[in-house]
Amino acid sequence: MQEVLEVKVTRTLAFVAVFTLVLLAFGCAAPQPAQPAPLVGAWRSSVQFKSGMLASIKDLEFMYVFNAGGTLTESSNYDAAPPVPPAYGVWREVAPNRFEAKYEFFSTAQAAAEAFKSGAGWLPLGRGVLTERITLSAEAQTFTSTIRFEAFDLRGGPVAGGGEAQGRAQRIQF
Repeated sequence: MQEVLEVKVTRTLAFVAVFTLVLLAFGCAAPQPAQPAPLVGAWRSSVQFKSGMLASIKDLEFMYVFNAGGTLTESSNYDAAPPVPPAYGVWREVAPNRFEAKYEFFSTAQAAAEAFKSGAGWLPLGRGVLTERITLSAEAQTFTSTIRFEAFDLRGGPVAGGGEAQGRAQRIQF
């Protein structure tokens, strides 16, 4: 009886060992963490609008942070003229080394002279929406982009002055 029991235990252990090896061989082991997309990180870009209300700005720069979760933050060297907060948005990979980003910012307008003197400052004017198509270089240290800018009033209606731009960015690193 003991021999039969030993044979059954031996067979069971052998089955478990073979089954474990098969699982490992077919990738059923614990999943490996995914590598972040090569766009993830901080970038500095020179941007030149060819049309629209921003075309007269010749030294426009954007700073971006593309987060691993698909969100982004963008700020420009003109965020203080007039004062506006950074832009917030989302990004996604659309093909190898090609990405699309969409981000928005609030725009402001100076209060009337009398209200400004009494501290009213800058009032909400609407928002801007930027849609950017990004092509990342093979070494993932630079990218080029095309940007479409659309402006909207406080009610969400389109405002004249949107435009198209080209961008050239470089990764920020130590």
